[in-house]
Amino acid sequence: MNHDDLRDWAKRAADWVHGYYASLRDHPVRAQVQPGEVAAQLPDTAPEAAEPMEAIFADFEAIVPGAMTHWQHPRFFAYFPANAAPASILAEQLTAAMAAQGMLWQTSPAATEIEQVMIRWLRDALGLAPHFTGTIHDSATTATLCAVLTMRERALGWEGLDKGLSTSPRLRLYASNQGHSSIDKAARLAGIGQANLVKVPTDKTLSMDPWALDEAIRADIANGYTPAGVILSVGGTGVGASDRIGPCLAVARAHGLYTHVDAAWAGSAMICPEFRPLWQGVDGADSIVFNPHKWLGAQFDCAVQFLADPTPQVRTLGLRPDYLETLGTSEITNFNEWTVPLGRRFRALKLWFVLRAYGLEGLRSRIRNHVAWAEELCEAIAALPGFEIVTPPALSLFTFRYGDDAATEALLTRINDDGRIYLTQTRHDGQFVIRVQVGQFDCTREDVMSVLDVVRELASPPP
Repeated sequence: MNHDDLRDWAKRAADWVHGYYASLRDHPVRAQVQPGEVAAQLPDTAPEAAEPMEAIFADFEAIVPGAMTHWQHPRFFAYFPANAAPASILAEQLTAAMAAQGMLWQTSPAATEIEQVMIRWLRDALGLAPHFTGTIHDSATTATLCAVLTMRERALGWEGLDKGLSTSPRLRLYASNQGHSSIDKAARLAGIGQANLVKVPTDKTLSMDPWALDEAIRADIANGYTPAGVILSVGGTGVGASDRIGPCLAVARAHGLYTHVDAAWAGSAMICPEFRPLWQGVDGADSIVFNPHKWLGAQFDCAVQFLADPTPQVRTLGLRPDYLETLGTSEITNFNEWTVPLGRRFRALKLWFVLRAYGLEGLRSRIRNHVAWAEELCEAIAALPGFEIVTPPALSLFTFRYGDDAATEALLTRINDDGRIYLTQTRHDGQFVIRVQVGQFDCTREDVMSVLDVVRELASPPP
């Protein structure tokens, strides 16, 4: 295959994409295959000779789409969304074609400088203070790991980078039990350890209790431990819980601790001023992450980390050997020094396309619709016999159950086997509950209300 062939096949692929989206509603949302079914259709070894693209594309059409869970399906209400607005898809095609490695300014000046501008656009769109700068990661997991590594080194006076952790004091991190598992992963990977991630009690609103945070920090200091940082959540993955950001940041500041706010999903909603009370006080944080790929239409992967001062993170993660020097220039930004990987994709291009193609007001309208439709659906499910709303809507996420755990799980299995919609589960206060999360880029009110029809039809009398 050469570039002349690519021109023709790219056109055919574009036609396939158009047909794929036009027919999505006709397909089950979740993949209806068994483990191993796809692999069994592939040869055991790679071909020795080149194969015609006609055969390759035919196999793609025969094997892949039917074995995919369709994340862009307008009736995907599981997990959090991973949006792919048409403008973002186009930008990703161009990014793939240029195939740049944006590790340094000199390797891709446009990638670096457009990223800097997109950070400023998004900072202002979310109503954050002008002192924030930032960078783009692949996911919030990486951003949180970067923040936790910075917490570690700051608490150790940056000696851990050279000396390791074998002789370091026992460090402690603080988060609530509503935080994402990426916080736990960061504690493990940073060498701090799961046992040193303190899960601070929450109040009746599922928010971290600032008084309990202060008590936990004081108790650790009294026991000879070294507090390193606090990780707060806005729109937690389980049921959408948000910590009391301002009061908790005040406690952290009083103890001189570095802070990180995980708003991976809910952060996108902050383009709507009416939702900003959810993270009131966030301008006092050292680090904030949100994922435009979850609710702003940008294609996965695209996680934005805002930093009040990038210096501690760059001091932690930056490493500049001779072969990465940019000769003949004054100090410039090389974003590889702000994160873990050396290699960097041109993620800012899709943000540039999306923000221009839909505008902030167009994106606000989508998010406001999703929130309103989720509230309407929640009220309708609450009125069904045998159904219980367990957690009310947090933005566009709510949970419900139907009878006991066994009946609720059985209902969820029937729903997802049916294929018309896709929902997932979590546990809340020890109970098995079904999550409904509205956020697919092109869903309509009719798509959202179809959840009511499906659960009503498939519900059997609870025990």
